[in-house]
Amino acid sequence: MSLKQNVYSVLILSSSDTFFSSLKDLLPESRFFPVQRARDCSSAGRILSEQDYDLILINSPLPDGSGQTFAIDLCSDHSSVVLMMIRSELYEQLKDQVIDHGVFTLPKPVSKNTFLTALDWMTAARERFRNNEVKTLSVQEKMEEIRLVNRAKWILIRELKMDEPQAHRYIEKQAMDRCVSKREIAQSLISTYGGRS
Repeated sequence: MSLKQNVYSVLILSSSDTFFSSLKDLLPESRFFPVQRARDCSSAGRILSEQDYDLILINSPLPDGSGQTFAIDLCSDHSSVVLMMIRSELYEQLKDQVIDHGVFTLPKPVSKNTFLTALDWMTAARERFRNNEVKTLSVQEKMEEIRLVNRAKWILIRELKMDEPQAHRYIEKQAMDRCVSKREIAQSLISTYGGRS
């Protein structure tokens, strides 16, 4: 699937109506939806407590600070991709403080082409996060299956006096014979024998 087919939710932090409007105009609804606005870090925090966003665009400075600490916190606590647009005279200083935390930065003023290129980078980064989230879930599910199968093996050892290789083969054979996963066999054994001491 092309990144152009994915839809990304966007939160724009900007106290400037003009800046917000100009950014929103560059975000077609077919690719970026919903696009919501916060005027400062406090209101953005409230919004983010209710909904996650794929992309967060920060027009620094904000009424309650530069947005630097907020951007760093977002990269630590969320899977959002964050872009800070910083006044050119403060750019080097703030960029050096946030870049190690995974915050993308651009000096202002930002040209349309530069912004669109940055959006492409951000969507690519978001897809990478999504893929890692799927891999993490897969690893967690596999670890949970291993724990369940091990628990079921100990039940077979305790209840049916099998040794560990026999218990392992029993679970594998039951799974093959019934055309189900080892996890399902383990869960069945645990529910059948699990309550016994």
